[in-house]
Amino acid sequence: MSASWARRDFLRRVGVAGLAAVAAPAALAACTTVSNAPGSTLENARSTGTIRVGIANEAPYGFTDPSGKVTGESVEVARAVLGALGINDVQATTVEFGSLIPALNARQFDMVTAGMFINPERCANAAFSDPDYTAPTAFLVPTGNPQGIATFDDVRDKGLRLAVLSGAVEQGYAQKSGVPDTQLQVVDTQNTMLQVVTAGRVDAGALTNISLNDVKAKNPGAAVEVTSGFFPVIDGKPTVSAGAFVFRMGEDDFVSAFNAELKRLHDSGEWLRITEPFGFTQDNVPGPDVTTQSLCAA
Repeated sequence: MSASWARRDFLRRVGVAGLAAVAAPAALAACTTVSNAPGSTLENARSTGTIRVGIANEAPYGFTDPSGKVTGESVEVARAVLGALGINDVQATTVEFGSLIPALNARQFDMVTAGMFINPERCANAAFSDPDYTAPTAFLVPTGNPQGIATFDDVRDKGLRLAVLSGAVEQGYAQKSGVPDTQLQVVDTQNTMLQVVTAGRVDAGALTNISLNDVKAKNPGAAVEVTSGFFPVIDGKPTVSAGAFVFRMGEDDFVSAFNAELKRLHDSGEWLRITEPFGFTQDNVPGPDVTTQSLCAA
C-alpha cells in the first residue's frame, strides 16, 4: 500500500451494509447544511470563470505531471464538471493531504480535488459530493489467471501463495477470510509485488484495482493481469471505500450543482473515458447503495 492510500484511511474501509437509517447529528449536519446566500462560492466562480482547488500531488488523483500540467482522476473529472457549470479556469494549490480540509476551511482554495475518502470524521468538518468512485480489491495474477483466483476464499481453499503490502488492509482481509499466514508473503512496495508475481514466487498479489491497474499500465511488458474488483465481506459486511470531492459546509448550492453534472458524467459513460487513463474501470463506478449520507453516518 502506498502512503497516499494510508492517508485516505484505507486501513479503515467502511462497510455499507446494515447502516443506521438516521445518521448522527454532526454527520448529517456536515452533509446537509443549506446556504443560498448571495455571493456564494459557486456564483463567484461562475462570474469570474475561475476556481481554486486543493490537491496533495498524489497520483493518480491530483498531481503535477513531468510537463508541469496539473492532472489526475479527480482533477480531470472536476474540470469536466466545472466546465459544464461555466467555470473553465481551474487553479491548483498543493498542500499535504492531511492539511486539505483545514486549508479549504481557511479559504486557501474553494474545493478539494484529491480523491479523498468519505468518512464520519471528515464529514464533521466539510461537505462531500456524491461518491465519485469506489476502490474495490483485486488480484495481480499471471496472464490468463491460471489458478482462477477471484476472491480470498479461492486463495484459502486452493492453498495458494498471496503477496500483500506491509501494513495494508488486504493482509487483514486475507487473514479474516481464513488464509493462513504461511500462505502470505508480505512485501514492501507495489513494484516488489509485481516482481514476486512475475517470478512465480507467489500466485497472486492483493491490492485495490486502481493501484494494480496503475502498476500494470506502468509495466506494459509484464506478463500479468488484474482480476475484476470486488468488495470482501468481512464480519458479514461489505468493505466499501468511496472517494469524492470536498467543499466547505454551508455551500449546498455548489454541492448540488456539482452533483448534478457529476451524475451526468457517470450516466453518459463520459466519466469512464476520463478516468481510464488513470487506472479506473467500470468496477470503480459507485453502486446505488454507496451514498455520501451512509458513509458519513458509518
